[in-house]
Amino acid sequence: MRLYHRLPTPARSVAASAFGWYLRQWRYSAKTEALVAATLERDHWPADRWRDYQQERLSFVLERAATRVPYYRDLWAKRRRMGDRASWAYLENWPILSKDRVRENPRAFVADDCDPRRMFAEHTSGTTGKPLSLWWSRDTVRHWYALNEARGRRWYGISRKDPWAIIGGRMVTPFGQRRPPFWVWNAGLNQLYMSAYHLAPDLVSSYLDALARYRVTYLFGYSSGLHALAEAALRHGRTDLRMAVVITNAEPLLDYQRRAIGEAFRCPVRETYGMAEIVAGASDCEHGALHWWPEVGMLEVCDEDRPVAPGGLGDLVSTGLLNADMPLIRYRIGDSARLSAAACDCGRSLPLMESLEGRTDDLVITPDGRKVGRLDVVFKENLPLAEAQIVQETRTRIRLRYVPAPGFTLQVIDDVRQRLQERLGQMEIVFEEVDQVPRGAFGKFRAVVSNLAFQEQ
Repeated sequence: MRLYHRLPTPARSVAASAFGWYLRQWRYSAKTEALVAATLERDHWPADRWRDYQQERLSFVLERAATRVPYYRDLWAKRRRMGDRASWAYLENWPILSKDRVRENPRAFVADDCDPRRMFAEHTSGTTGKPLSLWWSRDTVRHWYALNEARGRRWYGISRKDPWAIIGGRMVTPFGQRRPPFWVWNAGLNQLYMSAYHLAPDLVSSYLDALARYRVTYLFGYSSGLHALAEAALRHGRTDLRMAVVITNAEPLLDYQRRAIGEAFRCPVRETYGMAEIVAGASDCEHGALHWWPEVGMLEVCDEDRPVAPGGLGDLVSTGLLNADMPLIRYRIGDSARLSAAACDCGRSLPLMESLEGRTDDLVITPDGRKVGRLDVVFKENLPLAEAQIVQETRTRIRLRYVPAPGFTLQVIDDVRQRLQERLGQMEIVFEEVDQVPRGAFGKFRAVVSNLAFQEQ
């Protein structure tokens, strides 16, 4: 990363494009259009056909997990030794799986006829500050991105071939850079990748100029970053930035954000939902209803380990159906939701999420007014930290609570301090070692907590 940041701007775009071409080869193939067409056809399947589809896939995944995946094979062998005769063929006989269990030994969840070295590796910490390693086969990757192409683009009249812009968490330019560009052009994905770390009030207008210069068709990314762009467009009276659609992901989309984004870019604003574990996916239709994707996982809503009544609010638990090579059975996602049995006026038979909660990390406000979210990237790279939480105490000071893991040294603090300062500037950072990061309401973990007594919206 340090070498990349020393490159001149054109060379950074070349590097980003090379990585984009690598991702493109993993994600798409000559079969992509057929996969997209099949997805759109399934949108209108009747409920009984969906039940048959899921049950057939579930039976395959459960058998493969119980016989081919080391963690689950050992689990069922231990239960047999203890006299448990429950059948693994029934989902309700499987225990709920926590993220921590996967983090302890992620390789144990990979089927023993797969080689992780030949799979796509994803290392993420989501919103928890805890690193998580995942592996996908090429077939899994391509099916997942076909679903995203169909329901995350084609529903909205766009495709991956249209020029688009994303606001994301990659450090495409150093934090201390104060002159544009704060973006790189990724030719491999036809994508303008825009830094989420430079959206200060005095810098954001340059982003708007870039959107016009690159003739971007649609926007994708963090709700907070897209809202910052929208506010700037409205403030500067920009009328030349009409988009086909703006698509939010990775953060909750609040009503005031949706209104401002729609007004600024004179287009629909759609919310999508997913995670690196690919055990659940969902997207807004034209009626603003969030439809979840049955091919990706079988969803349950639970209170602790017990299912809630239909329509009740509880923790999302999903059994992944797409990735049978690293199957996650009854996996507690970490978000809360309420499912609905209602039919949607759009005519699609895909089931609905009535409400989706969780993923409500606060933003860190830098001294110069930037709103920075999704700081989980600071804790990637398999750092020896069991947990970490950022607490903003004042405009100039944050506290990092951390639980050390085996292999922890003081060098880890220096590395994390540098990563935070690259993204937040020279804020004071206080490190506090704790036995466990405190939980909030309902036992929820929050990766970022703001103690500032204001609302900047």
